[in-house]
Amino acid sequence: MLFQLGIIGLLLALIPLTYVMVRGSRDRYRKLVWITTFLTLDLIMFGSFTRLTDSGLGCPDWPGCYGRATPFHASEAIRAAEALMPTGPVTMAKAWIEMLHRYFAMAVGVLLITLAFLAWRKRKELCQPPWLATGLLVLVCIQGAFGAWTVTMKLQPIIVGTHLMLAMLLLSGLIWLGSRNDRPRQHDPGSGKLYLPALIGTALLVIQIALGGWVSTNYAVLACTDFPLCNGELVPRMDFQHGFTLWRELGKTAAGDYIPREALVAIHWVHRMFAFVVLAYLGWFAMRARRYPALGRSPRLLLLFLGLQLLTGLSNIVLDWPLVAAVAHNGGAAVLLLLMVRLVYNTRLARQSATVPIPAVSAART
Repeated sequence: MLFQLGIIGLLLALIPLTYVMVRGSRDRYRKLVWITTFLTLDLIMFGSFTRLTDSGLGCPDWPGCYGRATPFHASEAIRAAEALMPTGPVTMAKAWIEMLHRYFAMAVGVLLITLAFLAWRKRKELCQPPWLATGLLVLVCIQGAFGAWTVTMKLQPIIVGTHLMLAMLLLSGLIWLGSRNDRPRQHDPGSGKLYLPALIGTALLVIQIALGGWVSTNYAVLACTDFPLCNGELVPRMDFQHGFTLWRELGKTAAGDYIPREALVAIHWVHRMFAFVVLAYLGWFAMRARRYPALGRSPRLLLLFLGLQLLTGLSNIVLDWPLVAAVAHNGGAAVLLLLMVRLVYNTRLARQSATVPIPAVSAART
């Protein structure tokens, strides 16, 4: 089974690898980094689709499905489980969704192995140490372990939430690696003063993503059924103690009782309130960053995706959590993180160029 799973992951990874190799370009490594970044973003969105369709336990074991490499080979066991619990977590459709997520994750793992190998082999040509690429390979292995625990620990919220945040960390590392390998560009030294504000904005965004992940993993999206009020109140009754107890089963308190609705309301309300802080700060930051053309399109895209993120977040409440909007909301958070990491990198370079005169090529590799 493990051999078959490895072959599936390798075959999927060969598609982007073949594309990069046949291009015949000297920028193969850079292109492979950005393709891997794009596929990681897609994987994050597919992971949210897996969670939102309740397919996380579509195959209740790991890494295969009932000990087999594909749901097709495990169809007898899946049909038997579905017959016992027709509305349960195991169906043929959910099994395929879960296994496709695992296949895509293995393919990204193969791409990261390739990147780490090339980073060591071409370290002199690339003029950069290979440690970041190596660290990302280690990170994806840790991510795989949390993916396994997500299944074996029955979707325990802190495990699922950590799995999400590690995916965001992996995406951030790939964006940094891609930015480091981009072609040299001019930097406006004045934009260097935005480096600290960019770091603060990124930190606020990471906190908000973690809060959003906690909402999603606890299925608290509809704990508040209206907007701008929450169940008709500005400050509803909330249970912060049970809502933010991290180590507990899904839907249960730490004592094993069913989690009260007030705890889910607390989870949702905190995410909603902090969203206003993040929207205001990132909107202010994007308007300031627009003054510096050397930062490219990132500030304008940041404003665009902030607006889209607000719309998809509201639609989850007003339209009763439609799947498309929910997946788009998760993907929008990842795109906002991508843009902020990119801006942190570029403002950092601008600050360095303002204090230490260094060649443009070296700056691009920093």
